[in-house]
Amino acid sequence: MPQTTDHPVLHAEGLTKRYGRRAALTDCDLHIPQGRVIGLVGPNGAGKSTLLQLATGLIEPTSGTLRVLGSSPAANAAHLARVGFVAQDTPVYASFSVADHLRMGARLNPSWDPALAQRRIRQVGLDPRQQAGRLSGGQRAQLALTIAAAKRPELLIFDEPAAALDPLARDGFLQSLLEFVTELGASALLSSHLLGDVERVCDHLIVLADSRVELAGEVSELLAAHRRVIAPRGDLDRRPAGIDVIAVEHTHTQSRAVVRLDRPHPDLPWTVEPIGLEELVLGYLTRAAAGEGSR
Repeated sequence: MPQTTDHPVLHAEGLTKRYGRRAALTDCDLHIPQGRVIGLVGPNGAGKSTLLQLATGLIEPTSGTLRVLGSSPAANAAHLARVGFVAQDTPVYASFSVADHLRMGARLNPSWDPALAQRRIRQVGLDPRQQAGRLSGGQRAQLALTIAAAKRPELLIFDEPAAALDPLARDGFLQSLLEFVTELGASALLSSHLLGDVERVCDHLIVLADSRVELAGEVSELLAAHRRVIAPRGDLDRRPAGIDVIAVEHTHTQSRAVVRLDRPHPDLPWTVEPIGLEELVLGYLTRAAAGEGSR
């Protein structure tokens, strides 16, 4: 059943988390409406897991504010029930059977949907009697996803859930994720290094680098605002106003750049082409690595 609350999925202002002198997350501002499948991408150490841990209430910010579904993360038992979390490596209890996991989920979650859990277990071919420790990686991921979804949350959070899966198992996991989001009317936040997975399932994007938000927004709008430009080398130095060069590569005769435009169809004297999500993300990560990102 679709959720009816009007609060954004995530709303952060100046969100910062430090460990001593090390900044894990710095001055993050985010506003993400409900009903989105959000891709959270960035290199190791960028702050992705920190943001997810803050969103689930596992840690508290050093400064700034974060609201999840309109409340402080893990504010109370009722709020905990509104969020489902699948941690990295999709942990399950090796000595518990599949049925044991479902019984535990029913005891711990007042809004548990036993019919949904049983149906999904059957659909993915899990034997209720089998110990979780004997399941394949893909089966463990499906079990963890089923447990998170059967509590009927408004937000599902995933921390690199499919990174260790083979392509077929990853495809099955992503398909199940989309089916749960549709059935529950939920939002989802997916942290992943796999840009192909993000491009397949996500309609909103957050790019983190060096603890800061480099880019955030609706995928369709971000792609519409960026282009690949190919120009004679040196020409981009004399570009008109309203064109922000995000990243550029040079050959002996040409410059190839990812640019952000202040209007959809500028009249430019160069080759202008649409770009994909992977090229967009890599452009911003390249800029950040060069020390020219959001500062």
